[in-house]
Amino acid sequence: MSRLGDVEPRVIDDHMLKQAVGEQGPQEEAGQLAKQEGVLFKDVLSLQLDFQNILRIDNLWPFENLRKLQLDNNVIEKIEGLERLTRLVWLDLSFNNIEAIEGLDSLENLEDLSLFNNRISKVDSLDALVRLQVLSLGNNRIANLTNVIYLRRFKDLRTLSLAGNPVAEQDDYKMFVCAYLPDLVYLDFRRIDDHTKELAEAKHQYSLDELKHRENLLQAQQEDEQARREELEEHKAAFVENLNGPFLFESMYAEDVEGSKLACLPGVGELLETYRDKFVIICLNLFECGLKQQEKRKAELDTFSQCVQEAIQENQEQGRQRITKFEETHLLSLSAIRDASELTTLETRLVACRERVAELFNSLMMLEMQLAEQLEETISLFERNIADLVGLFVENVQSLMAQCRDLENHHHEKLLEAAINTLEKTVKGELDEDLPDDVRAVSAGASGGRRHSAVRSTAGVSGPAPQGGALRPRVSCAEVQQQVCHALGRAPLSFLRH
Repeated sequence: MSRLGDVEPRVIDDHMLKQAVGEQGPQEEAGQLAKQEGVLFKDVLSLQLDFQNILRIDNLWPFENLRKLQLDNNVIEKIEGLERLTRLVWLDLSFNNIEAIEGLDSLENLEDLSLFNNRISKVDSLDALVRLQVLSLGNNRIANLTNVIYLRRFKDLRTLSLAGNPVAEQDDYKMFVCAYLPDLVYLDFRRIDDHTKELAEAKHQYSLDELKHRENLLQAQQEDEQARREELEEHKAAFVENLNGPFLFESMYAEDVEGSKLACLPGVGELLETYRDKFVIICLNLFECGLKQQEKRKAELDTFSQCVQEAIQENQEQGRQRITKFEETHLLSLSAIRDASELTTLETRLVACRERVAELFNSLMMLEMQLAEQLEETISLFERNIADLVGLFVENVQSLMAQCRDLENHHHEKLLEAAINTLEKTVKGELDEDLPDDVRAVSAGASGGRRHSAVRSTAGVSGPAPQGGALRPRVSCAEVQQQVCHALGRAPLSFLRH
């Protein structure tokens, strides 16, 4: 591993970068010119910072077009500061003090990665490197063969080095790697022959079949999840997400405690199921309407894009034709100017040449103005069409939401009727069904107060009610309905009125 020794550890700074770019840039006359004018970091494609005793990676963000970065033989302890180097293809971090693989999530174009001679014990956090072809992990602390299975996800991996790790000393090391990485061409700098691959596959056939089965299941699951995410994005673009089922209805009742209590009343369960079915049908109609309107908007957008592209191409073609025609005559004019022997003739031909240049300029500017007017008209037409489509969609939504409100009112009336009937039976002692205590408490609260006031009125006293409950008052339907309305409130769909 790398050691600090007696040299002071360093951090990548501007002076180090300028010096490295200058030393690795063009030499001799071209180099002198580059030093005078300066070299922009964003133009650098390759950077070598080895043997600099660097402790921390930093200040590399200006090298946005860097393809190759060499940071080997330093004292780096952590992979960091590479987020902006998204075009990096080759990265050498060998002979450092790195203990964990990290900080590589933005390097999607990386093909060659060297982490040779570090302190790494686990192979992970490489998922973003989808183009990885060469991976050097020799002379580290990797001890478990399961790290090899992790590398199966890299379909382009052809060269792997694990020599010098504890895992490479295991008896089954080579066969295991060849079996689980069948597309590998080089292992520890030696080419893998076909016979070795066949033997390795035969030896680990059972485990491989089981692993492939799990991988296929996982891949199918990931594809399904991806398809659902894409479908959800399409539905969001159409403003109808989660409307192709009972999600909206169930979400409204998810935290409705009172509604769940009322569902226990006789007949309310069937009433709620009918309400749910009809509500879902309206949601499905809204869903289908939204998708159809989205298709129309997409078609309108495609037509608009095509019109704009055709207008630009036609305008550019006309400009090219006029420039070509001008060049043909301009070459003849230049030849005539060179052949002119008299000053008067030369001046006349120069004036004519300037007039043709001005004519070309005016012609091209006219084409530009025509294109701008054409695009402005196209954009205006597109905006009107989109506004009409959106207006139609809003009208359809308002109509369907009105149906939801009517359905809500009807359901509430039926629910109120069922609650009143239940309360009347409770008051008369005719309710045979067993109800939960919290539902029965609502009924008791509605009937108890009526019974208490009626008994006192019958007895003609202002003291407490008689004990024993021998007297039972007659309660009118109007009184019962008033008490139920006070107890029930409204259904959870009141938000539809907004």
